[in-house]
Amino acid sequence: MSAQRGKDLLLKIDNGSGAYTTVAGLRTQRLALNADAVDVTHAESVGQWRELLGGAGVRRASLAGTGIFKDADSDERVRQVFFDGVIVNWQIVVPAFGVIQGPFQISSLDYRGDYTAEVTFELALESAGALTFTAQGG
Repeated sequence: MSAQRGKDLLLKIDNGSGAYTTVAGLRTQRLALNADAVDVTHAESVGQWRELLGGAGVRRASLAGTGIFKDADSDERVRQVFFDGVIVNWQIVVPAFGVIQGPFQISSLDYRGDYTAEVTFELALESAGALTFTAQGG
């Protein structure tokens, strides 16, 4: 994958009808994919090297983003999903890599306003089920 523009990393939320709306105004985004390891090392492990059990750990994804309010529809949808406490489908579009899609829960939604600047928000998502990955061309 060659260098990509950070602004092309997109976060989209299911608008309630199965179509996705881009969460507007995001300036920074971070996606983390993690898997817990299950250690099965025992007294007879060769050279006392750690052994891991493949496919046994818990996998998860988290996403964080910071932005400004720009689009009334996506802002309203994010707020409503948070206050309803529901889990909805999201898409994370990574340019020239692919789309990660599945259920996420908003784990935090922070608002911030500096006296001489615009109001900003911070959003954090945690995966809440199986995710899919669809590769994209470069």
